[in-house]
Amino acid sequence: MLKFALKLDGVASFALGLLTLLIRPEVGIPVGWQIGLGSFCVVYGVGVFFLGTRAVPDRRIVLLVIVGNAVWALDSVLTAELEWFPLTGLGVALVLAQGLAVLGFAVLQAVGLRTAASATGHGTPPRSRSLA
Repeated sequence: MLKFALKLDGVASFALGLLTLLIRPEVGIPVGWQIGLGSFCVVYGVGVFFLGTRAVPDRRIVLLVIVGNAVWALDSVLTAELEWFPLTGLGVALVLAQGLAVLGFAVLQAVGLRTAASATGHGTPPRSRSLA
């Protein structure tokens, strides 16, 4: 599940970045920001997809991806709510939708990481239940 979640995140991020760079829809975000965010998403997407192709993805990098996704999702809500940019109605909808998707990736990756750690015995062992 972890490798699937990483690859899915990679493909979605790459596609979003590419669409942002090529189309740059009028959503109320300045063009310079769109180009920067689109470029970041393309590079990030390639990196996360590559991480998902590893036989055993590095746990520390996966944790970094999960935290980054959670921060991105929070930032999406703040961008829409605090009106950091003069977003159009479509812009608000797109920012919130991609924020929700990114949060979903973070959850899938966290569950996948936990499952992988349990399966390999590299996770934190469960506490013993003593009745003392």
